Amino acid sequence: MNKTIVSEPMNTAKPMEYRKSLRRLYRSKWMMIMMIPGLLYYLLFHYVPMAGILIAFQDYNLLKGIGGSPWVGLDNFRIIFQSPDFPLIMKNTLVISVYRIVFNMLPDVMLALMLNEIRSQWFKRVVQTITYGPHFLSWIIVYGIVFSLFAPGSGLFTTFVRDMGWGELNLLTDADYFRPLLIGSDLWKNVGFGAIIYLAALAGINQELYEAAVVDGAGRWRQMWHITLPGIRSVFVLLLILRLGSILDAGFDQVYIFLNARVYDVGDIIDTWVFRQGLEQLNFSIAAATGVFKSVIGLVFILSANKLAKKVGGSGIW
Repeated sequence: MNKTIVSEPMNTAKPMEYRKSLRRLYRSKWMMIMMIPGLLYYLLFHYVPMAGILIAFQDYNLLKGIGGSPWVGLDNFRIIFQSPDFPLIMKNTLVISVYRIVFNMLPDVMLALMLNEIRSQWFKRVVQTITYGPHFLSWIIVYGIVFSLFAPGSGLFTTFVRDMGWGELNLLTDADYFRPLLIGSDLWKNVGFGAIIYLAALAGINQELYEAAVVDGAGRWRQMWHITLPGIRSVFVLLLILRLGSILDAGFDQVYIFLNARVYDVGDIIDTWVFRQGLEQLNFSIAAATGVFKSVIGLVFILSANKLAKKVGGSGIW
């Protein structure tokens, strides 16, 4: 009995898609090669060091290493949370971080909006250069400038105030002025860089929207409120989410340089405390546990802020 053999048609869709993917990869080979240094950077300096998280759960001994140090579970976290310094450094970190978010992000937007309204290109470039220049200075140099101005008894500004008969100023050692001094110097250093980010976003707004608004009789303020600000909203939300993710950082470089014994009550933050515990007292396990705690809190803030941004109509990060 003859059997009719019906051959099923071969599924050639997957091999074709595979070949197309290979061709796309081949066409982008130079772009992928250019990505290799960046990928290696993140691999070597961000992912490989994550193995050090194990130290947070050990009584780490520098001579024994990770493999020979005894495990202590969550004891290091209990030591941190039960430390008498923890409430103070947590409060100072949050206060300084919130100050940075509120008083640094809004001036960035305001400067960008003002520069966007300037029609004289040479004047606009001069202002951008003046405001952007301090971003390249290290915090050591910035502190040197601040010290030359506000040093007790010998600073330029404090000497002027004393010679005018208005009394003595000790801004660098006065707890009431330490946080405003931090925020003010950080604003002077970074406001130009933040404004450039918003200027880039402003450049991407469709100019036809402004032309249509002019036809409808909208003035400059109406155009700014209904076109300009909505145009940079997504960038503002993105930067806000990123800042919330690092809310427990509070700027270690600046705070450590400006900090002195008289302002510890208002200036000692988590990172400076970790620096003393890890490098000065060699409590590596406590320092690592604090880093894990900061990372978890930062992750929670990023996820929460991203979800909230999507609910109120923003795009979020992902």
